Amino acid sequence: MAPPPGPRLPALVQSALFSARPVAFLDACRRRYGGVFQLRIVPFGRLTYLADPAACKEVFTGDVAVFRAGEANQFMRPTLGEASLLLLDGDEHLRTRKLMLPPFHGAAVRRYADVMAQVAGRELDGWPLGRPFAVRPSMQRITLEVILRTVFGLEEGERLHRLRELLTALMDQNPAYLWFEWMRVDLGPRSPYGRFLRLRDRVDAILFDEIARRRRDPGLADRVDVLSLLLQAGLPDGALRDELMTLLLAGHETTATGLAWACERLARHPAVAARAREDDDYLDATVKEVLRIRPVVLDVARVVAGPAQVAGFDIEPGTMVTPAITTVQRAGDVWPDPEAFRPERFLAGSPAPYSWIPFGGGVRRCVGAAFAQLEMKVVMRAVLERVELRTPPGRGPEAQRLRHVTLVPERGGEVLALVRAVEPATAGRRPTGRPRLAPAQGPRRLAHADDARGHAGDDGVVGDVLGDHGAGTDHAVVADGDAA
Repeated sequence: MAPPPGPRLPALVQSALFSARPVAFLDACRRRYGGVFQLRIVPFGRLTYLADPAACKEVFTGDVAVFRAGEANQFMRPTLGEASLLLLDGDEHLRTRKLMLPPFHGAAVRRYADVMAQVAGRELDGWPLGRPFAVRPSMQRITLEVILRTVFGLEEGERLHRLRELLTALMDQNPAYLWFEWMRVDLGPRSPYGRFLRLRDRVDAILFDEIARRRRDPGLADRVDVLSLLLQAGLPDGALRDELMTLLLAGHETTATGLAWACERLARHPAVAARAREDDDYLDATVKEVLRIRPVVLDVARVVAGPAQVAGFDIEPGTMVTPAITTVQRAGDVWPDPEAFRPERFLAGSPAPYSWIPFGGGVRRCVGAAFAQLEMKVVMRAVLERVELRTPPGRGPEAQRLRHVTLVPERGGEVLALVRAVEPATAGRRPTGRPRLAPAQGPRRLAHADDARGHAGDDGVVGDVLGDHGAGTDHAVVADGDAA
């Protein structure tokens, strides 16, 4: 059978459209070409995008020797290391995944809820009141602190402070060398890749030192942090370093972005926020709906290692098949009224198979999915208990912008926080009535500026080029992606 259809535009034009407005471009392609289509994107070459749940299922449940996720993730090797779960395939991936799962399963995850709440509370106590600010930097501080405490079991001190600063600097480096291997040239400490390598070496020194310290800890068997549990599982030092780096970087950045989107959505839907404040089941549904309408990760990829067919189309060996998370989760023939932010859709039962895939699927589904969803619930509960979120005057919904491998709010999740005036009778417990809004107060500290700026552009350019109507800008957020 023939390969999938797709636009005939030059590869550079397709790449420009994809880079500028990836969600709108993929939506427009699905409308024009159907649930399976092929693009040419620099530097990846031909990509077969899957925007249909049945096609995604074929890949997620297909032969892992043919659909190789680790090979597709090799661009992350300089940062995460060759033994990262994200970069492994076959039996080696399954063995490592089996060792990684226990700390992120069921009761093991729930034991971290108190730490999450404590970290969130300290950060939220410093939020400015009565004026707009971007929440994403604040959420990044929360999720990084949570990872450092739950993964390493570190308490406040010089070691935690140094690691926090170095990881933040590492994530702020220019990501171009991830996509273009020819840029991975060390021309000294002032060159982009040279600066990255030296920062990475400083992080590695702390990680290996902490691993050595923990191995010598006589109380290792009684500890419940992830590092201690992985040491007890028998991972060697090099693999431990790579898994720790994966958890530190992939785990904290994606969840922080999801939380920023959650605030952006709830500020525009106060009735949803009010119900989520009172009802834990509805709060859980709200997190799932945020993950549906604003997934953090655009897509996940598999390199096809041999002859394959997907949805009846021939896929050439060496090319990538790419389940399109954002497009599947906003498809009108899969989700009724897909642009509406409506958590109720998750109260009536489970969604159709492979229609909700913010964490990927199959044996590569993110091992940290339960951790990420719990953290989002705990942090958003703390937010809703403390403040009322409102949309800054004159500000429309934020567009999704591709930053590194995540889709971030273009203004960093800009909100207006108003203090909640809780009646004395309800103090000390979750309030049961709709709270009054106290008068806006002056800021308690400066808000942190985010790197995302500007306004949502007109998606019509995509529609004009492909000959359809383009896509709207009111889309939305979260996920740890296909992290494993």
